[in-house]
Amino acid sequence: MNIYVGNMSYSTSEDQLRTLFEEHGTVDAVRVITDRDTGRPKGFAFVEMGDSTEAEAAVQALNGNDVDGRTLTVNEARPRKERGGGRW
Repeated sequence: MNIYVGNMSYSTSEDQLRTLFEEHGTVDAVRVITDRDTGRPKGFAFVEMGDSTEAEAAVQALNGNDVDGRTLTVNEARPRKERGGGRW
């Protein structure tokens, strides 16, 4: 299950998120999204957990939690919408 984590502090690291989510089960991957030009975090991430029961428990437990002074938004990630590419 792919989990969206939003409203993160820009200082929250992938290691911090992994530790937070591992309290609820096995984490397959953590990806903090960064700006392609500056390399700075954009304030959200995706966490992948293989077991849907563990993932649901993590979502329920962590949504609304305070991490680094920010209240996290945690829910199941929705599929990415197709966007037009280029300028034309």
